Amino acid sequence: MTASFTGSGVVVTGGGGGIGAVLARRFAAEGARVVVGDLNGDAAAEVAKEIGGTAVAGDAASEAGVAALIEAARETLGEIDVFCANAGIAPMGGVDAPEEDWARIWDVNVMAHVRAARLLLPPWLERGRGHFIATVSAAGLLTSLGSASYSVTKHGALAFAEWLSATYRHRGLTVQAICPQGVRTAMLENTGPAGELLMGASAIQPEQVADALFEAIAADRFLVLPHPEVADYYAARATQTDRWLGGMNKLQRKVEQVIGE
Repeated sequence: MTASFTGSGVVVTGGGGGIGAVLARRFAAEGARVVVGDLNGDAAAEVAKEIGGTAVAGDAASEAGVAALIEAARETLGEIDVFCANAGIAPMGGVDAPEEDWARIWDVNVMAHVRAARLLLPPWLERGRGHFIATVSAAGLLTSLGSASYSVTKHGALAFAEWLSATYRHRGLTVQAICPQGVRTAMLENTGPAGELLMGASAIQPEQVADALFEAIAADRFLVLPHPEVADYYAARATQTDRWLGGMNKLQRKVEQVIGE
């Protein structure tokens, strides 16, 4: 199976840097017309200028922000063929994180996807095709030591993507979930020594994430695993849960030792 994006209208949230910027560049290289959305308007404009796309500055998490982005994208593109729900945040912390932090990450990592789908689905279902790509994380399949809210919301983002696919696949909707482990972006840098210990050795470049996505598109595969070994971890989590949890706790203790040094 091959897919052509020549002339397609593509929206990428969080497109001003990291994985989002690479996805925007890759879709543009494939012939798509790309709208780059980002909270950082200057970053979005820089990527858009580079690829001949259109920048839209704004919050892709709030209900009003998502609506404004999609309205602006439709004015530019006409039809939105592909929506990459890529924007995400990863504050560190456990159950003691403030309520406002939990509310914000829920908005960015989960509700932004729900709010976008709410507006995208009617025209997609009417014409019988649409493509929703969610940047999730291996944390959505496994867990994320050091950030309870990131783990919980990435599980939520994966669950929503699964629901979309299960509910609308027969009506022409293609849904994919990108689930990498460490990727060399600012998000990984912000995790500090703990993140480097857990993900540094296997961290990949954002371009490798884009390669994995386009391979999955060609194979018509829901899960996009830039780190193929995640499939084995996911299987172990499901079939040997206690052993898997024990292994994760061992990693947690190692992290605590490193942080305490």
